[in-house]
Amino acid sequence: MNLEGKVTLITGAASGIGYAIAKRFVEADGRVAIADLDEDKAQEAANEMGDQAIAVTMDVTDEDSVNAGVDDVAKQWGRIDGLISNAGVQIVHRLEDFPFDEWKKLTSIHLDGAFLTTKACIRHMYKQKSGALIYMGSVHSKEASALKSAYVTAKHGLLGLTRVMAIEGADYGVRANLICPGFVETPLVQKQIPEQADDLGISEKEVRDQVMLGGTVDKEFTQATDIAEVALFLAAFPSNALTGQSIVASHGWFMN
Repeated sequence: MNLEGKVTLITGAASGIGYAIAKRFVEADGRVAIADLDEDKAQEAANEMGDQAIAVTMDVTDEDSVNAGVDDVAKQWGRIDGLISNAGVQIVHRLEDFPFDEWKKLTSIHLDGAFLTTKACIRHMYKQKSGALIYMGSVHSKEASALKSAYVTAKHGLLGLTRVMAIEGADYGVRANLICPGFVETPLVQKQIPEQADDLGISEKEVRDQVMLGGTVDKEFTQATDIAEVALFLAAFPSNALTGQSIVASHGWFMN
């Protein structure tokens, strides 16, 4: 599948899943704006990808930062064809111990970030009568796990936003879809293993094999490159037949 020079803004793209998506999009002849709070890492990632990538410093929870970043991309490349709303964090606690400021931090990055970047990007997409909105959900857009009240709430919220934007964007040729990965083998997930072992009072091996991968068919982590392929499929899909959908990539953990 080929992106034929289409311009995609990818948030949280200096590392992890966002970086893998950006790299795959460049390989597919796309142009990417690597948006990240870490200016140096964003620029480093863009430099690695060459002329088809630019770095954008962006705080997805700040409306002025988002609007300025999106407008800069549109000014440089003349259009915005896609958004990958990928920026996110993970914070785990039992609900009775969940600090309210940490709840607000997580939900703001995931939900406010998706809202603000969508609002900024569709100004350009609607004028073009085309565009692809792709939100990074999770199996936790469909399921729930202990310790993840804020994360599960946010990821369920993204499913609702996807469906609304599929309806609202239809008149303008803008599609909206949600990717729902299982546990992806990233530093963020690896960091959770000892945290959950401590909170649940079990070994790290039990967290990995039972809590994280117990529902999969093969006890394997999903890889960032797997998610990049799904994102490319959605971004390059040739018609509005595929919109308002949630695609699960989880080694069979959740089956639609």
